[in-house]
Amino acid sequence: MKTRHTTDPVTFSRMTTQELRDTFLIDSLFRPGEIELVYWEADRTIIGSAVPTSNPIALEASQKELAADFFLQRRELGILNIGGPGSVETDEGTHALAKLDALYVGRGSKKVLFRSDSPSEPAKFYLVSYPAHAGHPTTLVRPAEANRLELGDPASANRRTIVQQIREGGARSCQLVMGFTELATGSVWNTMPPHTHQRRSEVYLYFDLPEDQAVIHLMGPGQETRHLVMRSGQVALSPIWSIHSGAGTSAYRFCWAMGGENQRFDDMDGIPVAALK
Repeated sequence: MKTRHTTDPVTFSRMTTQELRDTFLIDSLFRPGEIELVYWEADRTIIGSAVPTSNPIALEASQKELAADFFLQRRELGILNIGGPGSVETDEGTHALAKLDALYVGRGSKKVLFRSDSPSEPAKFYLVSYPAHAGHPTTLVRPAEANRLELGDPASANRRTIVQQIREGGARSCQLVMGFTELATGSVWNTMPPHTHQRRSEVYLYFDLPEDQAVIHLMGPGQETRHLVMRSGQVALSPIWSIHSGAGTSAYRFCWAMGGENQRFDDMDGIPVAALK
């Protein structure tokens, strides 16, 4: 498991393009037949992927990395499938996940085993984990069962549907909230107008973006913004002082996940577009 450390807004303002990418961009996920994990210092977040092919893959922990006997001994886990059909086996049974299905796995499950229905069209399981103070039931949430919010305006090219799968009032968790956003036809901007979360860090996975296209992800304090050029299957790390907005050169989806002080969707500090620099 690789480790990413946090940095402060002053250091951020002096970073080169490569330093920004090395600190805030994860581009090593979704390798066939492997589990990839990154430990981010902010809120002790673990971001990862599992892409089983011919054989199942188990999510495990080591004493060196987590000082735990198994991965979810003191953690909770959110899983979003962005690939072909597959399944996740936990202590509570086997759960079939089609594309865009999400699974919450609570603290205490000793078994987390990933399988693909077909090696030629493998599942691509995206993983986000936070420390957990209690155990909650493992819960499968399909997009049709999730809470949906329609936001934005075609005139500002940001009409979008927010699909809330692990959330306050829905699938119970300790601190994890997770879901994905779909852009309407003709819209390119996500999370605009921008905001920060003083009490929560956030991670963005961009996916379903053609290989020859990109998302320009804006980050940093509202008065000192920078950008990351991102491809499908890559993750942007967003500390509490950073905005997290983006515009794509083509249609795309993105998965958002947060952990921190609370789970309130509206706990954010907005920044007017006119104030951005």
